[in-house]
Amino acid sequence: MNILQPSSSSMQSFRHGCTIGVWQRSRLRPPFHRPSSSLSNLAFDSSIIRQKSTSVAGKRVSPVLHTVAAYSGDKDYIADPPAKALRRILESPGIYQGPACFDALSAKLVERAGFEFCFTSGFSISAARLGLPDTGFISFGEMIEQGRLITEAVSIPVIGDGDNGYGNAMNVKRTVKSYIRAGFAGIILEDQVSPKACGHTQGRKVVSREEAVMRIKAAVDARKESGSDIVIVARTDSRQAVSFDESLWRSRAFADAGADVLFIDALTSKEEMKAFCETAPLVPKMVCHVYMFCKILINGQIIFC
Repeated sequence: MNILQPSSSSMQSFRHGCTIGVWQRSRLRPPFHRPSSSLSNLAFDSSIIRQKSTSVAGKRVSPVLHTVAAYSGDKDYIADPPAKALRRILESPGIYQGPACFDALSAKLVERAGFEFCFTSGFSISAARLGLPDTGFISFGEMIEQGRLITEAVSIPVIGDGDNGYGNAMNVKRTVKSYIRAGFAGIILEDQVSPKACGHTQGRKVVSREEAVMRIKAAVDARKESGSDIVIVARTDSRQAVSFDESLWRSRAFADAGADVLFIDALTSKEEMKAFCETAPLVPKMVCHVYMFCKILINGQIIFC
């Protein structure tokens, strides 16, 4: 999974393997980097995790976790909350790869390989836990349980696969709040009907435009009510279910509703990917490249994803 962040003329290109990223010259590291040796010795101690209660409009809301990480030396290092760490990535121009994980061990391997974030794959979790395809068999509770084990195992931000929110707008609000409590930095929400189908498969169906936008608005409301800054990734499966034009319309509507990242599943060509990146150009895009590698042009810079 790649996150593409818009670039500007003041940025330089950097080639790393088969990927060209873009970043500011003033930054000390390219988009893909391995944690420095000083951070590689970072050890998290559950005994020094603090909870800080916050309030919104005078009402007490769910506690926000503030994780304290201790160096092997004498000084303590206070890590950013997961959502803040992910937002720092989104605010930095370039291409950021985040491999999928399905349990604590796979998440640790992603972190050890030097990636800055990862995401939970509903497809992989359903296969690992149940031995079943990603067609609605895995439950909300099972995804929360697996997600909590994953977020507690790593220090990099984790984006959780929230599927279709497990119901209507009210269910979406409960899902988002539960993903926040589980320690996720972000959540992916899609516009499929229930039961859902796996991405990159034929025969998928999506809800109406109105219901799809309502899900994203409900997620934004849940974030505000929780006093959280969780990143909302709005995914549409309408490219295959309806048309490419429909997927662009929904992406624009999701951005207007408050989504932080946009994701169109199963794009079929570099022309479609370029058009997608030009939609709501200030909003980062997430691209899944399960079956294809393609070259696209953004603001005069050629990038591979």
